[in-house]
Amino acid sequence: MRTPMLTRKALQSLLLLAVALAGIPMATAGTLADCRALPADSERLACYDALAAAAVAPLAESAEPPAAPAPVPAEPSALAKAWELDEGERGHILRIRPYKPIYLLPYFHARRPNRQPDSPAPGHASPAIADLSADEAKLQISFKSKLAEDVFGSNGDLWFGYTQSSRWQVYNGGLSRPFRETDHEPEAMLVWRTDYRLLGWRGRLLSAGLNHQSNGRSLPLSRSWNRVMFAAAFERDDWTLTLRPWWRIREDDDRDDNPDIANYLGRADLHLLRRWGGQQFSVLLRHSLRSGANSHGAVQLDYAFPIAGDLRGHLQWFSGYGESLIDYNHRSTYYGIGVSLVEW
Repeated sequence: MRTPMLTRKALQSLLLLAVALAGIPMATAGTLADCRALPADSERLACYDALAAAAVAPLAESAEPPAAPAPVPAEPSALAKAWELDEGERGHILRIRPYKPIYLLPYFHARRPNRQPDSPAPGHASPAIADLSADEAKLQISFKSKLAEDVFGSNGDLWFGYTQSSRWQVYNGGLSRPFRETDHEPEAMLVWRTDYRLLGWRGRLLSAGLNHQSNGRSLPLSRSWNRVMFAAAFERDDWTLTLRPWWRIREDDDRDDNPDIANYLGRADLHLLRRWGGQQFSVLLRHSLRSGANSHGAVQLDYAFPIAGDLRGHLQWFSGYGESLIDYNHRSTYYGIGVSLVEW
């Protein structure tokens, strides 16, 4: 039985289309005439099948799955960028980086100003300052820099940090607008990179270091202390948590400006920070870790929001002991408003 003419023509048309789609040179299509010239139906069909197979094979060989897109590297976390914890962030020796908040609070109010600072150390009781203003300005600068990295094989970075904060009686013309207090805080830290999980948080670093804090003043207003400090920092989503215990280095009695300072400025603090949409909110909790008459602490809240570029509005609230060194054993509540320059 012979193949109907319509079926043969349809088959020939499909073969011509397959040849064209496969990109076979037109000279190859001439073999279709050879197939038509074959006398037997079975021979013609076998010839057509061979041509179709030859046309489809190159197309099948070239059909490869599309290449997977290259993975986009994850954005380093704020903690990783601040302390160069990831490989892509490392290698920046002696680069100056922000450390603690850098701000200017033109208005900083104390509900109960410390008009007569004192200390139990001999010769540290000062006369009263009756006309001290409750309104002043507060400013702080803070930076850090990596001095060396991988000092213990493949881990352990050495950092230096410096923070200076001042309280300025800028509205007190009667006292010639003095700087009431300026605290200096240099420190050296060894930072180890870590990566572990604890209660849903990712532990990113451990550190140990030496910290000196003083106001650089003479008697009776001199205040200072030295500490060995430790820290563990964690992150989760937009949150950063830092726990810092410390141990005070004791001084000789005749050189100690403030023998009871650890019972007021504390023996540990906890700092919780959240970043979202260019805003930052932080809580600082500090305590003496003692009970009874030696139980003292403080809480500080900071909120920063974007204004333009790196300029941010800044609100601060503090309640407790030790807003500054001269006020280490004085309890009050403070609040201020101003601007800060960079994220911390």
